[in-house]
Amino acid sequence: MPFKIVRNDITRMQVDAVVNTANESVGYGSGLDTAVYRTAGERELLNARAKIGRMQQGDAAVTPGFRLPAKYIIHAVSPFYIDGNSGEEKLLRSCYRKSLMLAREKHCRSIAFPLISTGGYGYPKEEGMRVAVDEINAFLMKYEMLVYLVVFDAEATTLGTKLYPDLESYIDSHYVMTHERAEYGPEKFEEARVENLDLSDDFDLGDEGFQNESSERRSRRTLDISRTLAGKPELQEQSYEDFITEKESALQKRMRHMSDTFQQYLLYLIEQKHLTNAEVYKRAIITKQLFSKIKLNETYHPDKATAMRLCIGAKLNLDETRDLLARAGYALSPCDRRDIIFSYFIEKQIYDMIEIDITLEEHGLPCFIE
Repeated sequence: MPFKIVRNDITRMQVDAVVNTANESVGYGSGLDTAVYRTAGERELLNARAKIGRMQQGDAAVTPGFRLPAKYIIHAVSPFYIDGNSGEEKLLRSCYRKSLMLAREKHCRSIAFPLISTGGYGYPKEEGMRVAVDEINAFLMKYEMLVYLVVFDAEATTLGTKLYPDLESYIDSHYVMTHERAEYGPEKFEEARVENLDLSDDFDLGDEGFQNESSERRSRRTLDISRTLAGKPELQEQSYEDFITEKESALQKRMRHMSDTFQQYLLYLIEQKHLTNAEVYKRAIITKQLFSKIKLNETYHPDKATAMRLCIGAKLNLDETRDLLARAGYALSPCDRRDIIFSYFIEKQIYDMIEIDITLEEHGLPCFIE
């Protein structure tokens, strides 16, 4: 795959060129800039940068890599984010475009980028990622090069460390459940599931509603709800009857939209969650043009990756995610590690496409953003 998102320290990347977020004037600032200068050799790199002279936002220039593992350092002058309407996107695109062309001129076979401008320069992370992906993919349509997008900051590394033990356990447990279902059959599996009180489906009653439940299913549901209330102090003030009424109300709302297309149900969920369309497509890291195409076409049929990204964009829970995906003819497979990891992020309410893709990459799985 010519484009990879990785969690790493860019100064340690074994590539032909690394991109540094540079200042307009000679000298270096904080963060990544400092790390690059100190690792490469402060005096040597400052002397080389002085020969380039003053640069403008959106420009890029190249120096030797000195003590870095990379042969070259490409200095891209990042734009400061003001309000999104002051030409920042044009300048950011220029940083990526010019850096890639400089790497090609130097016959580089690999290059590592930071997520330019999204640190101290204030560019929103999801918007910065969208621009990076657009420009990198446009370049790779014409030329061959291995391009890394390197995410390395306190938030990213801390989140990754916190996720891993829990995530690996989550993956393992879902594989075990799948294998048990295959080995013992659905009936035996259901009995074991009730004994272990697996409530991950949030008492999903199916399309038939409460009135058509079997007595056995109703008793299981009663037991599940009672034990859930006992285990959640914040719900104990709520009566059993209120809990059931609330569940019935939620189900009735969902049943009114049973015949919705993917597009109709997505827009309904966005409205229910009081989100704006811009919030959704930016968090999903899809273009405004694609979202407009979906919005204007009631019969729009997305690919599975786009549908899943929109679930993240709309901050759906697991039930809503399954419902929305079903409108496009998709399901989350318990046999697919990619689907399991995606489900984990949905359950944990971590609506971060960049973190999801980094995690997929670290597990050797296809990313959503390509």
